[in-house]
Amino acid sequence: MEDSIVFYIEQNRLPFEFVINKASTYHDCCVAIRSMQIRGAGAIGAMAGFAMALASLSASRDAVWNHAEDNLPNDYNASLRAARSEIEATRPTAHNLFYATKRVFDAAMRSPEEAITEAQLVADRDAADSKKIGEFGNSLIHDGARILTHCNAGWLAFVDFGTALSPVYMAHQSGKNVFVYADETRPRSQGARLTAWELFQEGVPHVIIPDNAGASLMAQGKVDMVITGADRIAANGDTANKIGTLEKAIAAHEYGIPFYIAAPTSTFDPGCASGKDIVIEERNEEEVLFQEGPDAYGVMHRILVCSPGSHALNPAFDVTPAKYITGYITEEGVTPKSPEGDLLRDAGTPKSLKGDWEDKTA
Repeated sequence: MEDSIVFYIEQNRLPFEFVINKASTYHDCCVAIRSMQIRGAGAIGAMAGFAMALASLSASRDAVWNHAEDNLPNDYNASLRAARSEIEATRPTAHNLFYATKRVFDAAMRSPEEAITEAQLVADRDAADSKKIGEFGNSLIHDGARILTHCNAGWLAFVDFGTALSPVYMAHQSGKNVFVYADETRPRSQGARLTAWELFQEGVPHVIIPDNAGASLMAQGKVDMVITGADRIAANGDTANKIGTLEKAIAAHEYGIPFYIAAPTSTFDPGCASGKDIVIEERNEEEVLFQEGPDAYGVMHRILVCSPGSHALNPAFDVTPAKYITGYITEEGVTPKSPEGDLLRDAGTPKSLKGDWEDKTA
């Protein structure tokens, strides 16, 4: 256990270079999450869970144990709480991070060994849930469907399979002819770099489009449905996702195109009443002002692509109101939005959320 290491794909190096990094402390995990070496709701959650497990191992080594008592040492408890605060501060919008951290923290308060077991369970559940999302979502995709997606919600963004792309992969593997429009997703270009790379690896026909091309394609009748992932879903169904999702939802609503959110129930936050209560992460303006890529010799360069001297605003997410969302694809099935706009009170609420909702509203 003392040599426990978390291995992960360094997503900032893709699609130009495939690199496996390792984190041996919870501080390393925090850096990986904050710097977006790890990104995507499920992957962030899994890494946060492993970070909490590593923190419990470190706290256990440093704690002064009194084996005559059953209670955990005070210094162990204090170290664990400090680590939890640091982990949860890395990305404030993604609910999976808080979900995973709490589960592993609660296990760590029993023992470091239980923390490790729980962290692995969180990761394994993420992969299993993503696979089920693909199976349920596949039922919504007809042969010949042209699907638009925003940001990356494939297997890079989760432990495996993904959410928004999982139904696409299932449809493709089942023999359906599907085509994907991948929004570039400025400023980090997750769609152009990660989604497109995944689709290429899977052999799925696709094309990268500018972020501002979606509405025009919809107006021309070239988009049959939109599927995106989510970073947090409020109790009323309002959904936070990568910046630019809202305008796709509005355009899809205008042209009568189904707009689906694919996410595991761990992304739903019963304690968050509406999108107005979701904290939106503000990232460094340099992500907008600069771009990075390789030259003809494979050497990476970072260049200024905006007006010198100008500043940039860089909100990482926006919130799509539930009224623009056709339904939610979860590991438990496809949940239509509630006519009353109150998703988690609706009869279609995923079963695993009903208890959480009752606890929060009691």
